[in-house]
Amino acid sequence: MASEHHPFRGIFTSLSKPGGGGEYGKFYSLPALNDPRIDRLPYCITVLLESAIRNCDNFQITEDDVGRIIDWGTTSADQVEVEIPFKPARVLLQDFTGVPALVDLAAMRDAMNELGSDPDAINPLVPVDLVIDHSVHADLARSENALKANMDLEFRRNKERFAFLKWGSTAFHNMLIIPAGSGIVHQVNLEYLGRVVFNSGGLVYPDSVVGTDSHTTMIDALGIAGWGVGGIEAEATMLGQPMSMLLPRVVGFKMSGKLRDGVTATDLVLTVTQMLRNHGVVGKFVEFYGPGMATLPLADRATIANMSPEYGATMGFFPVDHVTLQYLKLTGRSDDTIAMIKAYFYWAYLHANRMFVDYNEPQEHRAYSSYLELDLSGVEPCVSGPKRPHDRVPLKDMKADWHACLDNRVQFKGFSVPKREQGKVVKFTFHGQPAELKHGSIVIAAITSCTNTSNPSVMLGAGLVAKKACELGLEVKPWIKTSLAPGSGVVTKYLQKSGLQKYLNQLGFYTVGYGCTTCIGNSGELDASVASAISDNDIVAAAVLSGNRNFEGRIHPLTRANYLASPPLVVTYALAGTVDIDFDKEPIGPGKDGKSVYFKDIWPSNEEIAEVVESNVLPDMFKNTYEAITDGNPFWNELSVPSSNLYPWNPDSTYIHQPPFFKGMNLDPSHPCGVKDAYCLLNLGDGITTDQISPPGSIHKESPAARYLMEHGVDPKEFNSYGSRRGNDEVMARGTFANMRIINKLLNGEVGPKTIHIPSREKLYVYDAAMRYKSAGQDTIILAGAEYGTGSSRDWAAKGPMLLGVKAVISKSFETIHRSNLVGMGIIPLCFKCGEDAETLGLDGHEHYTISLPQKISDIRPGQDVTVTSNTGKSFTCMLRFDTRGRAGIF
Repeated sequence: MASEHHPFRGIFTSLSKPGGGGEYGKFYSLPALNDPRIDRLPYCITVLLESAIRNCDNFQITEDDVGRIIDWGTTSADQVEVEIPFKPARVLLQDFTGVPALVDLAAMRDAMNELGSDPDAINPLVPVDLVIDHSVHADLARSENALKANMDLEFRRNKERFAFLKWGSTAFHNMLIIPAGSGIVHQVNLEYLGRVVFNSGGLVYPDSVVGTDSHTTMIDALGIAGWGVGGIEAEATMLGQPMSMLLPRVVGFKMSGKLRDGVTATDLVLTVTQMLRNHGVVGKFVEFYGPGMATLPLADRATIANMSPEYGATMGFFPVDHVTLQYLKLTGRSDDTIAMIKAYFYWAYLHANRMFVDYNEPQEHRAYSSYLELDLSGVEPCVSGPKRPHDRVPLKDMKADWHACLDNRVQFKGFSVPKREQGKVVKFTFHGQPAELKHGSIVIAAITSCTNTSNPSVMLGAGLVAKKACELGLEVKPWIKTSLAPGSGVVTKYLQKSGLQKYLNQLGFYTVGYGCTTCIGNSGELDASVASAISDNDIVAAAVLSGNRNFEGRIHPLTRANYLASPPLVVTYALAGTVDIDFDKEPIGPGKDGKSVYFKDIWPSNEEIAEVVESNVLPDMFKNTYEAITDGNPFWNELSVPSSNLYPWNPDSTYIHQPPFFKGMNLDPSHPCGVKDAYCLLNLGDGITTDQISPPGSIHKESPAARYLMEHGVDPKEFNSYGSRRGNDEVMARGTFANMRIINKLLNGEVGPKTIHIPSREKLYVYDAAMRYKSAGQDTIILAGAEYGTGSSRDWAAKGPMLLGVKAVISKSFETIHRSNLVGMGIIPLCFKCGEDAETLGLDGHEHYTISLPQKISDIRPGQDVTVTSNTGKSFTCMLRFDTRGRAGIF
């Protein structure tokens, strides 16, 4: 509450209930500032402004900071970079990123204890919500027993992790943990955790959130400002530190018109992603507005907001409007809560903060840094791939694009398959039946990921496609691994009520689990016969999924082509069995009467979908699903946990291990030091993702991590994934740069997780080479191209290299979150000067590198020039990236 010393206590006022029924509490009124500049601010900037005013203490956040935000219009127009602090209302975690965050907090308590201080001082100061959703694998698919079997395996594999998380929920204050099997974190956030407006002890303020998953942005659809951060930043935020960020430019994205018949929300988001990627929105906010918004359901908005990382924006924001309130009512929020939210935002209320958009009224013009416009009626069906989410392909052009990809050299849009090999047919036996694969044959078809699996229109649309296909006699080839991983239990309720689940089951799309599966590499193994047919014959096999990420090596090591598509298209492609098809001209397959069945025969109209949605998606489904969500399940409830506030580490655990980051800490930080005579551990190209630096998926059976696990008695069947073992630094260090598709120039183009140990010229796994350097007391650096560290915000992508002894990364550009994580782990991020890179400078990675930094911290300045010299006599200047800049071209 505002004290008498609060700089803005004069605008602290009551939020009245409608009709004179008392008050909800008190809030900081932006209109009471009587500053006309506020009325022109983008809605997303007013969220930052309110937070700065509410948290202003003239220490962490000053009145000058508030003034800089109010003056956004001037600084944005003048392209002036302004740094501000921001305190979000809460932090969101999932288990892949939440386990290492809690491991760090537990280790911090140990460090506090060793320093003679109170370990309980390490405790979240803001609410922390953690949803366990990343641990389920699609081990068993195409079976009515898949859900139970996969959950059994999930709890058996992750018993230590889950017990540790359950301990954290009792040992730390302000922490809510949603047990496994409840749904995908972002959908649970949207349907249940999102407050829109907080009322904390009578203090009313907007909800805002940062999360350790880059797709935290899905919550922006609800008018809640949220985006992904690294685990290191999240931990600082939990402990009450404000985030330092640049006051962002805001791209205004105007929507008009209405989607045509047959066009889905996925088609829209892939179009928006391509437009914004081309426009350049890195480090920026995007705010959607315009008359088209009135026709856009909140689930469709969530699909667009979810993909913010794919188009490069910090967030894609949808201000609160009538659609928001309708969704809150649909998802079971109480009438009183909705009334309070409306009272806080609605512009027509005398004492509201006027952050509500009413499309029935004339719109007041908001200033934006730049503008884009899309007529929704111009959006056409499409997919994206085969290796990047922003490589959109119109559905009508898919066959031609696929053949071009086969012809093109190996790159984001190429596989370099010789013409004579492109028509190759590989015949094999699948469970006693004859089977065959070609280039482009689909082996994985997955309705998965938070992007689409909770959008009723596309989920019920997929069910309608399945129904029509089954009625016409179409089938999915038995060797295609089909799966359905809903975003929440609500999806199962409306699919069952509509009667469409049985048709999805008939085609093999049984529910495999409630969580993030195929999209993060938890796709499970392919049948051995299928895997052999692909590997032995170098087939470019395909996966089609309704996800948001399709980087090579992410979905499955054996699917080199991966396409993002809407759930109805996933079903359609599964029926076709190949991506090498023109749906306008070629039949999907023969029906039960032998007659060819075409795309148009099974594709539902928008009216059909809307009718099914209206009849079968009901508020009680949400209420019933979430009423008991924190009660857990028998597996969760049976977990026993220690009662101590200090975690009793088990040295034999291969899941939870005390990390070395806080051991031997003292109260006096060490002085900065440069890098001397460092070897190049890897020489990498453009677009290196956090998946390639620290893969989330399966642990290869010949990798250093596999050797470690087997040495500790773990059977290969129980390896689980790198993501599930992020609580063990020993595994994660060995898994750093373990992606099977990474290309290291030191290996002359050879693909795989190895490198050259320069002194001995031996080819070794990256971890083994790094340990040789460390044991010899030799530093290492990494050379890279543009956009280093793109993809999911993953703290292990910085922690891992630090444990390998990497002291610096020299690249053409960085992804912002990853760069900040490198700094947090003591790794120096350096950018080549514009127009320069390792190749233009004649560096092949066999040199020794020396980087000179100032000896005093006070002499180090963000963006300053730093000289790098090599033992071959080459010297070049780089930019020191200890800053928060994130404009396009320099991530």
